[in-house]
Amino acid sequence: MLVRCLSHPLLLALLFVALIQSVQACTGITITAESNASVHARTIEWGESNLNSKLILAPRNYQYTSTLPNGKNGLSWKSKYGFAGISVSDDRFIAEGINEEGLTAGLFYFKGYGSLAKFDPRKARNNITDMDFVRWMLSQFKTVKDVRSAMTAIKIVPVFMDAKGNPSPTAHWRVTDSTGASIVIEIVNHGEVHIYDNEVGVLTNSPDFPWQVTNLSNYIHLEPGSAAPKKIGNYLAKSFGVGTAFAGLPGDISPPSRFVRASFYLHTAPPMKTSKEAVSQAFHILNNFDIPLGSEFGPHHRQHIPHLPSATQWTSVIDQQKRILYFTTMNDSRIKELDLDAVNFKQKTETKLPLDSGRFTVEKINL
Repeated sequence: MLVRCLSHPLLLALLFVALIQSVQACTGITITAESNASVHARTIEWGESNLNSKLILAPRNYQYTSTLPNGKNGLSWKSKYGFAGISVSDDRFIAEGINEEGLTAGLFYFKGYGSLAKFDPRKARNNITDMDFVRWMLSQFKTVKDVRSAMTAIKIVPVFMDAKGNPSPTAHWRVTDSTGASIVIEIVNHGEVHIYDNEVGVLTNSPDFPWQVTNLSNYIHLEPGSAAPKKIGNYLAKSFGVGTAFAGLPGDISPPSRFVRASFYLHTAPPMKTSKEAVSQAFHILNNFDIPLGSEFGPHHRQHIPHLPSATQWTSVIDQQKRILYFTTMNDSRIKELDLDAVNFKQKTETKLPLDSGRFTVEKINL
């Protein structure tokens, strides 16, 4: 069922609840080249059905309004900056993007930890839903500092509340700018906002960001390459091959394991001289996090596996210096490129484009 066919706010909200409960494996990394250019990359997973993600090109001076859990309007604003982003589930829900000033923002599922402020319909003028947050940041701000300052002026609420008043699950967010600033925004304990500098250049999902960083201390013994020979009694044990120096690197798809693994691959990569090299490296690193669809479904849910080629529905890489958005999809592993310099941000409406043809394609070599 295509999301664009759903017009009732409640149906959209229910669909989002299903979405956010299933997106459990987003992995993000940041690579800084020797030229100080930053590249921000991430995957997005959902193993239930096609997200129908689209490439969204949003103009300047465009009017936005956040639709609140009760179906009424919340915060309204006019965009200062044009941006390009990739949507999930609904064309309004931007999961990752970059604006024309180089600000990037993306959401990552935050199961069991994210806890937003309680929605009060009597005080809703400055309310914005969590799924509108990325769109709001990209359309309004130039720097991370601007985002930090503006956080006190808004109240982020769930996109949906059930009949018992229980909120839908939510996300945490990665935000970066062209100065090199990179932060993680987490909202816990019913609206308590925490903003952390992202010094490791990695983000996955739960637990909270400080826990994930602290957990890296359990793996400081891991090194790239092969372990040196070691005499055990009178026997000289030798490495079977490359990789024995980091035996024990967690390989499962849980968020803590992916955080550790992404950190290891990121910080053992050779230095990249240019942003183009960093873009290539980012795709290669994130290939390690491409999740086969069947691994998300346990023995009791095998009959519900949908007809999808992968749980990793798309991977994006953003060259922040050159303002270029690259992406691949589960249907087409060929890298696509969007240069923001080629986008007309003076247009009157948003442009919405499919990410691919929906079919597996190959390039035939003609001899």
